[in-house]
Amino acid sequence: MASTPLSLTILTLTPFLFLFLHSNAQTAPAPAPSGPVNLTGILDKNGQFTTFIRLLTETQVASQIANQINSSTEGLTVFAPTDNAFRTLAAGALNGLSDQKKVQLILYHVLPKYYTLANFETVSNPVRTQAAGNDGPFGLNFTAQGNQVNVTSGVVETQINNALRQQFPLAVYQVEKVLLPEELFGTKSPTSAPAPEKTPAETPKNKDSKAAEPSPSDNNDSGPRKTSVGLGLVVGLGLVCMGALS
Repeated sequence: MASTPLSLTILTLTPFLFLFLHSNAQTAPAPAPSGPVNLTGILDKNGQFTTFIRLLTETQVASQIANQINSSTEGLTVFAPTDNAFRTLAAGALNGLSDQKKVQLILYHVLPKYYTLANFETVSNPVRTQAAGNDGPFGLNFTAQGNQVNVTSGVVETQINNALRQQFPLAVYQVEKVLLPEELFGTKSPTSAPAPEKTPAETPKNKDSKAAEPSPSDNNDSGPRKTSVGLGLVVGLGLVCMGALS
């Protein structure tokens, strides 16, 4: 019988407890939806990609990437060269590019798929990039040894260092060299030296004319022979005349 008042108390308080919990559930703020992924914001936060950000903006590749990130089911992967990587380029390497080639250079740093660092250990080379030319997409090659992953363009090779972001739909990796596509920066084959001019071959006419010319030795030999023959004739005639007179 002593438990009866306790039971009545619990039954009396239950509706109030339910209303209290329900009220708190309605007033609790819902988690804020995640906003669109901002590539330039990620780069700007790290503070050493000002040149890459400027090129992304000037070429409008930043806007293209923003649209793809938020609409693609494959995601994207971006290799971000540091400011120091751009400073190590040869003088005039960027200024000498046309606007179209600058776009190709920046798109060469973008893969049309999301890759983790572990994915690069098993990819089939070459891996297609967003850059393309008359012969099709430009490619990159990846090699892995242990936990180290290297990327090569055929002109430069560098290690993939820091993962600035590795969460679908966007992966951003820091690189210490600008990835120069071979299609734009490949070494040209040296110009072959002109062949030496050939001297004109001797014609049969020239050969015959040379053969017909008397050699100096022939001229020198004929002089004494002719003199000795003439002298013999004179002596012979003299002897004949002396015989006739006697």
